[in-house]
Amino acid sequence: MKPASSPSALKVQAALGERFEVLEFDASTRTAEDAASAIGCTVAQIAKSLVFRAQSGQPVLVVASGAHRVDEKRIAALVGAPIGRADADFVREATSSSIGGVPPVGHKTESLVLVDEALMAFGEIWAAAGTPNAVFRLTPADLVELTAGRVASVGRK
Repeated sequence: MKPASSPSALKVQAALGERFEVLEFDASTRTAEDAASAIGCTVAQIAKSLVFRAQSGQPVLVVASGAHRVDEKRIAALVGAPIGRADADFVREATSSSIGGVPPVGHKTESLVLVDEALMAFGEIWAAAGTPNAVFRLTPADLVELTAGRVASVGRK
């Protein structure tokens, strides 16, 4: 691992400020399993970001534990409207990142953010940082603060 050097990771680093350090790996951190292996933590400590599209067109960012599958019916109930999976173009437009590297900060549009309550059990977690091989360490409280997210039960094991 090394400090961020790619333009996308540096953009996330700038959005985060000096309080956090974006790290890049030679290996992919695209999946929760890949990230946990590269970092040396549990899959449950990976804060994976998934983007959905609400019926209104609003982006819905769900930050879930890497150990959980997101329950789309539960997300729709929390949003109060039907949701759909976002395609790659919508994800890039809403977040300025590609699928696999969506950070929980620096979005271009106002997104509704839901944070998996399962992440609250950890002292530290890891989130994507703009590329499929960049991450940063933070606490669950940091995640809620950075995203202005609402903690909710979003997944199933």
